[in-house]
Amino acid sequence: MTRTDQIFADPITRPHDFAFDGKVAGVFDDMVGRSVPYYDEIQRMTCELAADFAQPGSAVYDLGCSTGTTLLQLHPRLDPSIRLVGIDNSQAMLDQAAEKLAPIRAQREVDLRLADIESTGPLPQASVVLMVLTLQFVRPLHRDRIARRIFDGMQKNGVLIIVEKLLSADSTLNRLFIDHYYDYKRRQGYSELEISQKREALENVLIPYRMEENVALLKDAGFAHVEDFFRWYNFSGIVAVKK
Repeated sequence: MTRTDQIFADPITRPHDFAFDGKVAGVFDDMVGRSVPYYDEIQRMTCELAADFAQPGSAVYDLGCSTGTTLLQLHPRLDPSIRLVGIDNSQAMLDQAAEKLAPIRAQREVDLRLADIESTGPLPQASVVLMVLTLQFVRPLHRDRIARRIFDGMQKNGVLIIVEKLLSADSTLNRLFIDHYYDYKRRQGYSELEISQKREALENVLIPYRMEENVALLKDAGFAHVEDFFRWYNFSGIVAVKK
């Protein structure tokens, strides 16, 4: 049963950077569902596109797989010969994913790995790579190298699907988008204290790019076609195809 996110509900006397630890893992499904607009629809769209490009006998990689929600929703859409690989640097998240994915292990190969994305090696047989709200947590100095490594290891006609928070190139629009996003969080039941404390905790951890920076990153890595498939204020879904 999903627990309610109350991590930032009480005043924090010793502020610290946000971390995907055991406390967060225990409430993550509720947290992300209430913090990301249209999260269920984003998941559906991501899985539809992934299924469009997943090739029999290949592997689908979810980098930053968290509690395994995307992999679980992908399962019924994919050929049984396709291997699911989830990679995360939080053991607490992987423990949640292992429990969630246990029922499908008899039907297909599922591989969950504890690893830091910044140091992850090649992704053999990859036809689809997912980074759902993951790249924004990778230090910018590593993003070019990660994108190139994904491209180099990907099969022809493979796809990289990214979901990210964005910065706007215009400061006024950026402020308005953020204001409306916080209005959304209020509508989901988060208090002013929760919103402000989480914002401070994420300040040095979540570093978004502008849309054009993400597009340039992917094209420089070698992807032939890069387009957005979802947009809500400062959230975007991006698909990049290797030809």
